Amino acid sequence: MPFRLFTLMLLVLWVPISVAIAQSAANPIASEVRMTDANERILIQTVWVDAPVEAVWNAYATAEGWMGWAAPLAEVDLRIGGTILTAYSGEIGGPETNTLHIINYVPRELLTLKADISRNWPEVLKQDADNLSNVILFDEIEVGQTLITSYGMGYGDSPEYEQLMQFFIQANEGLYAGLKRYVEDGEPVDWNP
Repeated sequence: MPFRLFTLMLLVLWVPISVAIAQSAANPIASEVRMTDANERILIQTVWVDAPVEAVWNAYATAEGWMGWAAPLAEVDLRIGGTILTAYSGEIGGPETNTLHIINYVPRELLTLKADISRNWPEVLKQDADNLSNVILFDEIEVGQTLITSYGMGYGDSPEYEQLMQFFIQANEGLYAGLKRYVEDGEPVDWNP
């Protein structure tokens, strides 16, 4: 009896994993919006990367990594209470700087970020700034293949958020495509085309 139970447990665990691995080849970047019981939206995005978790983690944990896929300028102070600063023009510290606060992290496993919502963001995000966060999980599914799962949380239930979700999905999927090229092929984004 214990062997049968063990076999059943393995089957229950293996089927979702094998289906997810098959889906990864067909669609390496996927997005979904779910609602919580408190009527808040969660933007869930998954990215399959054909690279070891260490390489994927370094794309998030280092300035060089961020500049390879997310922004032409970056500074990373990787510690609880630290920041990730990025800019598309000007210089770090200037008015165009984006600030992500590092709430917590577990190396190569988890990173929780909170954006500093500045004047450049829509009013609805400014109103809900204290509720917004992003939890990113890094799972090495098998040697050389990593699943990133990003949970953007705290978004409200309004027409403005519906429009923002569509914008975030499209923008983030573009960034994740750049992340895949950078980590898998060593091709950083050309910020000066």
